[in-house]
Amino acid sequence: MAGNSFGTAFRFTTWGESHGPSIGCVVDGVPPLVPLGEPDIQHWMDRRRPGQSRFTTQRREPDEVKIVSGVFEGVTTGTPIGLIVENVDQRSKDYSEISEQFRPGHADFTYQAKYGIRDYRGGGRSSARETAMRVAAGGIARKVLHHILGKDISIRGALVQVGPHGIDRANWDWAETENNPFWCPDAQAAGQWEGYLDGVRKAGSSCGAVIEVVASGFPAGLGEPIYDKLDSDLARAMMSINAVKGVEIGAGFEAASLTGEENADEMRMAGNRVDFLSNKAGGILGGISTGQDIVVRFAVKPTSSILTPRRSVDRNNNEIEVRTKGRHDPCVGIRAVPVGEAMMALVLADHVLRQRALTGKV
Repeated sequence: MAGNSFGTAFRFTTWGESHGPSIGCVVDGVPPLVPLGEPDIQHWMDRRRPGQSRFTTQRREPDEVKIVSGVFEGVTTGTPIGLIVENVDQRSKDYSEISEQFRPGHADFTYQAKYGIRDYRGGGRSSARETAMRVAAGGIARKVLHHILGKDISIRGALVQVGPHGIDRANWDWAETENNPFWCPDAQAAGQWEGYLDGVRKAGSSCGAVIEVVASGFPAGLGEPIYDKLDSDLARAMMSINAVKGVEIGAGFEAASLTGEENADEMRMAGNRVDFLSNKAGGILGGISTGQDIVVRFAVKPTSSILTPRRSVDRNNNEIEVRTKGRHDPCVGIRAVPVGEAMMALVLADHVLRQRALTGKV
């Protein structure tokens, strides 16, 4: 099975299935002498952990990460870092009925078509459970970024739309994302979402969402100009997250409706520094960072596991109806926020190390 690794200079490989005994990853390319301990990673794991509100799956996983290699006396050694998380709350019997069925919207059919076998317990490798290890690797990426660039950088994500209900950007407050279960920067919108999601959850249905991730304090010059553009790597990273169906950078699809005058980010000098007067480009021009905020948004489809019967087929080509049981997120976009942050960190760590290798500095 190809495609389990991501990155060039900073590279990670994940392994494991949703209902297997454990999941894990190997992170390679981390420079030596970076201070690192399990609490540095656990902080980010706790943000993604399931069962923290009635709006996420009630699967109870502590997601306690263990470092099994690559760290000695509290610092990285420059060798591959191995991470492992035990699965402790699997309920494989919830999926016994669909062992021969293809659930609409899931990867059941495509995995069977590709491999001739699939782990039907919670989706196996295609489960969003895999993203826990992306968040773990992202915790290491953040340590590398702070080690090289200092403390004045940040990578923050927010839920900006649930179903058809978006935020009012005039109410944007980053601090508010820590005060509600949605990572929502608009307190008023968060209150409205509670009632909406309660209705979705009680109906056994689901809804989609849009997540925005912003990286601040990063220098100009990150990214390669042709096939490894910073924005193309970010788009690939976000599209690799389960259930993501669209990615945009900066103004994104809105840019198609703007004029050239409206879309151009004009520049002036602020002392010895170039100052951009807007950021329609999302902090990236020609595949290379401008030094502005790097802004990425991605759209997540509704959770495919719903209680309403849906028409499908089984492995014997019989036409059937499928009603998915088990514990599922009514909106997977909520727990996708820390995953999006992690993927941003992983891409930026990769490009920071590549830039340092190319020029000797960042």
